[in-house]
Amino acid sequence: MGKLFGTDGVRGIANTELTPDLAFELGKAGAYVLGKTGNHEKPTIIIGRDTRISGNMLEDALSAGILSVGGNVKKAGIITTPGIAYLVGRENATAGVVISASHNPFEYNGIKFFNSKGFKLDDSIEEEIEDIVLNKKETGEPVTGESLGYEIDCTSRDMEDYSSYLVDSIDVDISDLKIVIDCANGASYQVADLVFQKLGADVTLIGNEPDGININDGVGSTHPELLQKKVRELNADIGLAYDGDADRLIAVDEKGETVNGDRIIYICARQMKNEGRLKNNLVITTVMSNIGLGMAFDKDYIEMKQSKVGDRYVLEMMQQTNSIIGGEQSGHLIFLDKNTTGDGIYASLQLLKAVKLSGKSLSELSHEVTIYPQILINAKVKPENKEKYKEDEEITESIKNMENKIAGRGRILIRPSGTEPLVRVMLEGDDYEGMKAMATELADLISRKLG
Repeated sequence: MGKLFGTDGVRGIANTELTPDLAFELGKAGAYVLGKTGNHEKPTIIIGRDTRISGNMLEDALSAGILSVGGNVKKAGIITTPGIAYLVGRENATAGVVISASHNPFEYNGIKFFNSKGFKLDDSIEEEIEDIVLNKKETGEPVTGESLGYEIDCTSRDMEDYSSYLVDSIDVDISDLKIVIDCANGASYQVADLVFQKLGADVTLIGNEPDGININDGVGSTHPELLQKKVRELNADIGLAYDGDADRLIAVDEKGETVNGDRIIYICARQMKNEGRLKNNLVITTVMSNIGLGMAFDKDYIEMKQSKVGDRYVLEMMQQTNSIIGGEQSGHLIFLDKNTTGDGIYASLQLLKAVKLSGKSLSELSHEVTIYPQILINAKVKPENKEKYKEDEEITESIKNMENKIAGRGRILIRPSGTEPLVRVMLEGDDYEGMKAMATELADLISRKLG
């Protein structure tokens, strides 16, 4: 097996690619490496999972690996990714692990680590863990007897504490709002219910009956159609959709139209500016954010900087620039003054606050951002050629000519895939058909020259 860690942990089809053996080895290596960085006599690692049928299998294998090198384990059960990040800090644990493949189908699963401060691991730490696993390196002397790790009893207050933290994060009354929430049959189905019950909102839950195989199946942030239908049926004020591990949010307005991450981050950032909370007057997005978002921020005199695609890169730039809000089109939204990772429920509450204080509907707020059409076409290339489009004269000349043609009313973004032998060609602007024709032409050229 090649490189293990992607942009969001280790992922694969459970029991064939992400096997119990691999989970065991990741547990051993993770506890060994992270234990060296902590100040605990024994590393204590909190494990949470989503609702996938493979979660129990991988949780037990991972736990066995941790215990075998003298680490202690606390199993938090089914809980969101941001819930684990929160608990690691509250419990003063050495690390946290989430077993989830986020928005992927149920047959996939993943393992992602958090450090003692609740942040995803630095590349260097992941590389050290990966090196031990792939090269079968020893993790110190064999541990025996009383030096073995043990499982710490879970307490019922974990989810209660996390839900209370979320409830306390909103300081406006939302009890008069009619809300539909789609939990994707995933990790949020209990905590979301608990949070909104405490807040007294009129809430209807869908995607809240997980059976181990229906996570993200026609529901959640990547499939908002059912949520849109339910919002219209109930004449609700807003719909909120999470993914399997609830670190993303996609909203639906009162007309049943989707509101993506670009529009949500604009609404929230502007509210933060109105309150004097927008640190450095700065927002971090990615290169995939729509040009219309930048134009909207310009009108409000808010600076926007762009990172590479991936919430870890958004977070990295936020830390570098001392920004406290950043996010992606896909709905990963990070509020760094309160969270260490994306939290769909927390983002929901900030969005609801902005709607309430504005006195406007969500559709009115979201349409203050003009979203320009985006065309994304994948060009198939040989794996070794993914970066060579930058060196090919015919391709670079074609890109230059297209950029001149759409200057001031659109843009071109060429991005090699991080996981597949593809070069992604994205054009956006005010002329959909024109952009589509140019994107197709450019993708065909790249495939012909480099495929």
